[in-house]
Amino acid sequence: MSKRTAEGEDGNTPLKGGVRPEPMDIDDKDMGDFEDEFEDEFESEDEIFEAGVDGRPDAEREAEEQAAGAMDVDNGTFIVGRNKLEAGQHLAPDLGTYEMLHNLSTPWPCLSFDIVRDGLGDNREKLYPATMYTVAGTQAESQREKENQLMIMKFSGLSRMQKDDEDSDSEDDDDDEDADPILESKSIPLTSTTNRIRSHQIPSQDPSQPPTTLTATMTESTNVFIHDVTPHLASFDNPGTIITPQQNKPLSTIRAHKSEGYGIDWSPLVPGGKLLTGDNDGLIYVTTRTDGGGWVTDTRAFQGHTGSVEEIQWSPQEVSVFASASSDGTVRVWDVRSKSRKPAITVQVSSTDVNVMSWSRLTTHLLATGADDGVWGVWDLRQWKGGAQKPSPIASFNYHKEQITSIEWHPTDDSMVAVAAGDHKVTLWDLSVELDDEESKDTAGVKDMPPQLLFEHISEHAKEVHWHPQIPGTLVADETG
Repeated sequence: MSKRTAEGEDGNTPLKGGVRPEPMDIDDKDMGDFEDEFEDEFESEDEIFEAGVDGRPDAEREAEEQAAGAMDVDNGTFIVGRNKLEAGQHLAPDLGTYEMLHNLSTPWPCLSFDIVRDGLGDNREKLYPATMYTVAGTQAESQREKENQLMIMKFSGLSRMQKDDEDSDSEDDDDDEDADPILESKSIPLTSTTNRIRSHQIPSQDPSQPPTTLTATMTESTNVFIHDVTPHLASFDNPGTIITPQQNKPLSTIRAHKSEGYGIDWSPLVPGGKLLTGDNDGLIYVTTRTDGGGWVTDTRAFQGHTGSVEEIQWSPQEVSVFASASSDGTVRVWDVRSKSRKPAITVQVSSTDVNVMSWSRLTTHLLATGADDGVWGVWDLRQWKGGAQKPSPIASFNYHKEQITSIEWHPTDDSMVAVAAGDHKVTLWDLSVELDDEESKDTAGVKDMPPQLLFEHISEHAKEVHWHPQIPGTLVADETG
């Protein structure tokens, strides 16, 4: 803080609003010296400046205050995996940090789900109550596997959280915003647990008609089922609609796999429908929809992985290119036009299983991976040249303490990534925050808290996370616990 400028010391500077008083006639011959009460502590102005307000150097005092402040923040921050709950304690979310938070239950746990685009418009983040459509596959108990289902669901009445500084009794508030959430569902019988499900939409030739919505369901039975769920979705908004048994039957059943699998992805660049599926034997097959509406699976498998195929992602930019992640610790890049059916590039990204992967739709040279050791990273595919040279990730985080179970880039922000892990955490990351050695040591006084970590949500046994493509900032996670 700057000091006020001293007035002239010659005694002739005029006083504001008056005249200078006459000098006093003082006899100071017998007057003793004034006692300096600080004489023993401070001998000069230089020493006073150095010692500060409490008799210690300012630098020493400030360092102690910073350490005390950091300690106070750390003591007040509960971090799952580091701190333990005492008897009788339980965790509860701080509802003031959420714009919207709802929990909806299904008859059976779901290992996998996907969000279906709808006709309600884009950029709906400020429209409440929210509505969304999803598909999911169930995991029934082993003795009741015949009860498994492919579920088509509509979530509605998803209201915004009431903030503390808002008047809940305001007459201006829309009563609909306080409505209870509603879950409506239609089901298609399945006889096996769904390992992974993904949806795809074929644009309609008639603008007045909705697109055809397909699902591909990879099951424990090794079979992959393709269903048309368009009538099921339409039934939610047309009361009285009856779904016939014929409409519940799959359009096609892929029987090429001899073992179950998890890798599955629709090409975003082939509107008619092109599907990749990978199994625990390390084999990958491609299935294509014909002009006549049928489905053909190429029996020549893509081979190269020495472990199970855990994830498959089509390139968002090149129609013939895809990547696969495996329990052999590698990510391999392929070209479907290759007659050899061998990978073009192989990169060892982890010493453990690579469970999940996400290819950025906005910055198409970026690929995010998540491994069994809890480490997730971002790779620049322009550095993947093949050969003996091993590239390094441009960002890597060892924050989660259990296996990464899901990872996904934000659909409209190329610096945002959502991650789910087996340590009961769903985390949001902002990669636009610059890496800094000093900042990386602690954030807000919490030790080893990466500055790129934007938000953390406790979600028990979260298996998958997906951003809603039409409601920016909305993330959906499934739990099996």
